[in-house]
Amino acid sequence: MAAMTTIYAKRRARLAAQLGAGGIAIVPTAPERQRNRDSDYLYRHDSYFYYLTGFTEPGACLVLTAEGHSTLFCQPKDLEREIWDGYRLGPEAAVATLGVQAALPAGQLATELPRLLENRQRVWYPFATHEGLAARVDGWLSAVRARVRYGVLCPAEQADVCLLLDEMRLIKDAHEQDVMRRAAAISARAHVRAMQRSSRMLRAGQDVREYHLDAELLAAFREEGSQYPAYGSIVAAGPNACVLHYRADAAPVRDGELVLIDAGCELDGYASDITRTFPANGTFTGPQRALYDLVLASQDAAVAATRAGARFTDPHDATVAVLAQGMLDLGLLDKNQVGSAQDAIDSRAYFQFYMHRTGHWLGMDVHDCGSYVEPGEVGQASQRRDPLSGELITDRPSRILRPGMVLTIEPGIYVRPAPGVPEQFHHIGIRIEDDAIVTEGGCELITRGVPVQADEIEALMRA
Repeated sequence: MAAMTTIYAKRRARLAAQLGAGGIAIVPTAPERQRNRDSDYLYRHDSYFYYLTGFTEPGACLVLTAEGHSTLFCQPKDLEREIWDGYRLGPEAAVATLGVQAALPAGQLATELPRLLENRQRVWYPFATHEGLAARVDGWLSAVRARVRYGVLCPAEQADVCLLLDEMRLIKDAHEQDVMRRAAAISARAHVRAMQRSSRMLRAGQDVREYHLDAELLAAFREEGSQYPAYGSIVAAGPNACVLHYRADAAPVRDGELVLIDAGCELDGYASDITRTFPANGTFTGPQRALYDLVLASQDAAVAATRAGARFTDPHDATVAVLAQGMLDLGLLDKNQVGSAQDAIDSRAYFQFYMHRTGHWLGMDVHDCGSYVEPGEVGQASQRRDPLSGELITDRPSRILRPGMVLTIEPGIYVRPAPGVPEQFHHIGIRIEDDAIVTEGGCELITRGVPVQADEIEALMRA
């Protein structure tokens, strides 16, 4: 516990050093949210708050000064409420347990914040993240202004603390990488179980539904100690795989069709994110295999492009180059109408079958924080007209990848029936997604506990 307390204390110290002279930061955790009458959603802390404290209870707020003094406001001990809602750490134990300098009951936030804000130059807090927080800050500042006749100075500046924390969270330290590896391993084993259950039930002549595979994922996540899914699992059978954000439902899993599963667990505050596409019965058909091998080849190209010093957009560009050529080779795109692969890229003709980016940041949040633009090159902007929508787009230099950044690599192909599209490919949706830690010489794929090669998937499902 002492080692973990040190990790959070170091993060608070790093943030404090960036607040500037006279700076003070206010970082609340997430509120509890009602699901329906007398029932709340399963509580999940705010990621920024957890990053600085390691504290998972609701109703808390961290106040940090530029001098490094941290005050935690948290729920007080209440034996009656703890009978109903569970254990509370309480302010008395928070100082020693969490390593903060002071801790007070959450009910004192309204009276203590104006005092803490007095004679401060700039107040930092998360913008557009917590509903009503800006209004509360205004109220606290009004209370400070009411005391200016007594010589009190009121902060004259407000700034978004997310700008500082996003940069800090973008590079994962050794502890974070270790947790993410463990989360990825749990999720990989869950995918294996779902694959094998699909083929096993079909071989037995049983009725297989998407929710059967979703249940296998959830069981595997919890049995191995993860707290909950990192996001709503996508279990898409047959044509449903062509719906990018489809959710596991009751559709049948049919012999001869593909199943796309996009699912990952959250472990100790960190997400994993894996997608695999597999034949429900364990054997690819010819058209399925052709498209699958194309997507895998595009992922291989993206993985090869993911390394320190490369740009965030390089894996996507590598993916699109492979997919565009493959679409022409397989007849998804008509060479006589589209032209070359580069023509297909320039006109974005490939967008009919591949309409999303190849990756995103991953960390405490599935789509984790962090700018996708290189900070020192923000001013280098150029504009172009999108060939499909006609919209004017501003391009800025993409982020340079650095060791410790974590991103997903997830190319796909989604074929809906349309004039000129070969019928044997209709209703086939394929995505392959892995989580990658950027290293000096390339990247570490931490989700390959579940195979991606078609032959290996078939062998796994026969087991």
